Amino acid sequence: MGLQGSGKSTFYRERFATSHVLISKDLLGHNRHKQHRQMQLIADALHAGHSIVVDNTNATVADRAPLIEIGRAHAARIAAYAFQATVAEARARNQQREGRARVPDVAIFATAKHFEQPTYAESFDQIFTVRIIQDDGFAVIPVVRDACERGDADAPD
Repeated sequence: MGLQGSGKSTFYRERFATSHVLISKDLLGHNRHKQHRQMQLIADALHAGHSIVVDNTNATVADRAPLIEIGRAHAARIAAYAFQATVAEARARNQQREGRARVPDVAIFATAKHFEQPTYAESFDQIFTVRIIQDDGFAVIPVVRDACERGDADAPD
């Protein structure tokens, strides 16, 4: 999850292309029912025993909830990769795109305005933050659950 131009698709190609099925609304063309079709593709892939990556902005808790729900229904391990990019960084990367891959700046601004960082309260098994490192690929940092989220008896009240 992250802004358009934050590196999500590049990260997929570098880290998961050989082991996971890619599911992205961007690949559904002019389908008028993209959400429904995406959910169908996810269910089919999980039912077949495939690992998947859902490559979308997934900016809000509400956007992510049905994805988590379908994953849980198929006993999938659910990891969140939250891409950290400023609007300026995302816009600069977006300007390097060509054709339909380039999105209007307003889309980046709208996603940034509504973006909600993922939390373990959403039922993720693991959360990572991801940042592009110049010339070195990506920095991937696990987000540690705090004591309250783990349900530790010694957690402060």
